[in-house]
Amino acid sequence: MLTEASLSIWGWGSLGIVLFLITFGPFVIFYLTFYILCFVGGGLVVTLLFGKTNSEKYLEQCEHSFLPPTSTGVPKCLEEMKREARTIKIDRRLTGANIIDEPLQQVIQFSLRDYVQYWYYTLSDDESFLLEIRQTLQNALIQFATRSKEIDWQPYFTTRIVDDFGTHLRVFRKAQQKITEKDDQAKGTAEDLVDTFFEVEVEMEKEVCRDLVCTSPKDEEGFLRDLCEVLLYLLLPPGDFQNKIMRYFVREILARGILLPLINQLSDPDYINQYVIWMIRDSNCNYEAFMNIIKLSDNIGELEAVRDKAAEELQYLRSLDTAGDDINTIKNQINSLLFVKKVCDSRIQRLQSGKEINTVKLAANFGKLCTVPLDSILVDNVALQFFMDYMQQTGGQAHLFFWMTVEGYRVTAQQQLEVLLSRQRDGKHQTNQTKGLLRAAAVGIYEQYLSEKASPRVTVDDYLVAKLADTLNHEDPTPEIFDDIQRKVYELMLRDERFYPSFRQNALYVRMLAELDMLKDPSFRGSDDGDGESFNGSPTGSINLSLDDLSNVSSDDSIQLHAYISDTVCADYAPYAVAGVCNDHGKTYALYAITVHRRNLNGEEMWKTYRRYSDFHDFHMRITEQFESLSSILKLPGKKTFNNMDRDFLEKRKKDLNAYLQLLLAPEMMKASPALAHYVYDFLENKAYSKGKGDFARKVPPLIPKTDSDPEHRRVAAQLDDNVDDNIPLRVMLLLMDEVFDLKERNQWLRRNIKNLLQQLIRATYGDTINRKIVDHVDWMTSPEQVADSVKRFRDAFWPNGILAETVPCRDKSIRMRTRVAGKTKLLAIMPDELKHIIGAETTRKGILRVFEMFQHNQLNRRMVYVFLEGFLETLFPQYKFRDLFNKLHSRSKQMQKYKQKLQTTQAPSLQKR
Repeated sequence: MLTEASLSIWGWGSLGIVLFLITFGPFVIFYLTFYILCFVGGGLVVTLLFGKTNSEKYLEQCEHSFLPPTSTGVPKCLEEMKREARTIKIDRRLTGANIIDEPLQQVIQFSLRDYVQYWYYTLSDDESFLLEIRQTLQNALIQFATRSKEIDWQPYFTTRIVDDFGTHLRVFRKAQQKITEKDDQAKGTAEDLVDTFFEVEVEMEKEVCRDLVCTSPKDEEGFLRDLCEVLLYLLLPPGDFQNKIMRYFVREILARGILLPLINQLSDPDYINQYVIWMIRDSNCNYEAFMNIIKLSDNIGELEAVRDKAAEELQYLRSLDTAGDDINTIKNQINSLLFVKKVCDSRIQRLQSGKEINTVKLAANFGKLCTVPLDSILVDNVALQFFMDYMQQTGGQAHLFFWMTVEGYRVTAQQQLEVLLSRQRDGKHQTNQTKGLLRAAAVGIYEQYLSEKASPRVTVDDYLVAKLADTLNHEDPTPEIFDDIQRKVYELMLRDERFYPSFRQNALYVRMLAELDMLKDPSFRGSDDGDGESFNGSPTGSINLSLDDLSNVSSDDSIQLHAYISDTVCADYAPYAVAGVCNDHGKTYALYAITVHRRNLNGEEMWKTYRRYSDFHDFHMRITEQFESLSSILKLPGKKTFNNMDRDFLEKRKKDLNAYLQLLLAPEMMKASPALAHYVYDFLENKAYSKGKGDFARKVPPLIPKTDSDPEHRRVAAQLDDNVDDNIPLRVMLLLMDEVFDLKERNQWLRRNIKNLLQQLIRATYGDTINRKIVDHVDWMTSPEQVADSVKRFRDAFWPNGILAETVPCRDKSIRMRTRVAGKTKLLAIMPDELKHIIGAETTRKGILRVFEMFQHNQLNRRMVYVFLEGFLETLFPQYKFRDLFNKLHSRSKQMQKYKQKLQTTQAPSLQKR
């Protein structure tokens, strides 16, 4: 059946096909296939078009819901390029002062022209980019100017710069000493000195070292780029700073176009030498100073340059055809040049052979030294300091100080008695106060140097001491009361082998001769100080007790004294509304009311006295100089130069002064220094306090000089005495003299006398208004006129006549060496003889040459420039932690890493023990 069914299907199928072909023809198959394909293709086309339309509509609906936006950067850029260039308006106002804005705009224009335009116009003619860079620079300058106006620049110019320079000089001095200690025979090279300098810097700073920035050009450029980027972040609006291309352009212009060339110029030793010569161009070169420089020079390059120049001048002079009077002048010039050439050749030969001679050591060992009498030593300021150092080494300082104190007592007593006699001749009423003061001073000298309790005690014949004690008990003291004992002390110092005879065989004696310029000249040139009162260190200006400041109040143990500051009042002694701030003839100050209770056998007294802070300060200076032990116990609150009328500050000072009074009046303190009571009673007495009297009495040297705890590893600002902080010029001059001439390491008596001399000089020159004048000068320096002048000088230096200055070719080595010699000669020539008389000729010479030598190293000059720059930015942006930023920027320092490793090595054993 299946077979029959399949045959039936095939049969019918075949019949249908035959009939179809007969009916429609043989080509119907092709038509049918074509129709089917068209149908299918049309369906597909319709489906695609419908799906695309619906998909686009759906995507448009969903585009703002969850899909990210499509990129439109390229079309947007093309669209902007097709538009016409917009005109960008630039506001040329920068600082608010037209005289500053005009040169600043020129600097900006020149910078863009020479650092950007010359290559930008080869890429595009569109100036919008240049205008945007200009606008960015102007925004930064506007913010910089605004912030500068808000800053008080007085502390920076009067304190920060001086401290930084003093610290830099101290590091250099310590580096020189370290090089000398390493090898006393061989002289270290310049590279050794630079490496040692940064070693000392990290030991002193402890947190930062600038060796990489100063010695590696690559690291220096990176440091300036990082610093400029930080400044742009602080000064630019956020939108401008986020524009990286713009920011990088401005950063490179500031770092490489402005800051780096400026730093290169300021740190160039040859530029500094030329500037020094220009600064003192009015002074004439001194032949003696020039020959001293040649004889002391240890730089063969300098000597060869001078020798070659002398040979050139000799050749020129010998070629001249002269006759008559001119020939004598030319012969003298030729002889002088021959002598200079001979000295240079001799010095070069000695340095090349390594047979350098130390003049002081040679004179000490082999030379025949001139003799300086003891009486000449005692009246010469420079010689006395060396003899004082020697006496302290041998334990005989009490004898020397006793002699000096008696000299001061004699002069002062004579003055007091002359005043007393003149008042008697005028018929004025006299009191016993003057005689009481003289007795108190004489008793004080006796107790300090001659009594059984004196330590150390002057050893003289007992009968002389007993005679003096009897005179003090029964007679009025006279100026000659100590003469017998003083002569004995003088003879003891003169003849005892421990003192003057041994001093003449000591190295200190040779150094004294060097300071007096007497190693070759046996004639002794004494000081001009003379006798009588002086302020330059002469011993005749000192006395143990201030006669004018003593009161005739008895120091009976039964008297008890109590005092405290009860209020701050104004000049009319009435409570004042604003923390005791008073105004007297335009001068503002604070006045403190002290309530005093004095109890004795007759009853109790109470009164009020009124004192200013300056009165406390003068009183503290007097007692600490007269009673050396008090300086380590009593601490007067420090002075404040600016903003010292703030209410909170005055309240704090009142509490500190109260604590000072309570410590001063403690029974233990008064018993330890009985003579102190006279000063205290005078200060607390109900009368006007006189600071002007007895200045000469504050110069007696202490038996034990003050010492600083590790003073050489601190910044110099940490070491100044409190009593000079408020006197700006005194602070600056004393700080610089400390570091230039090593006063801190020398006799403290000398330093104290120099301070007194500077005080008198400043007071005589400027009076009490010196601080006000300095503040006015700083205001003048930061005025628009001076700032504009500085900008113009910068513009003219970098773009003379509006054209970028070409790189200055390095001058010939011989010219640079001769400039060094000329600079040193000029500096030595302008040093006054008075300074040499005060601190010594050799010390003056060494100090000046040390400062000059410090400026002859490019890397060290760069370090000083960067220190000044860091201080400037820390002052300009006090609210930001620029100190931490600089520590991070300098953290890759090799010296810093060595120092940290050294600390870890030294601390490891102690940690293990714990």
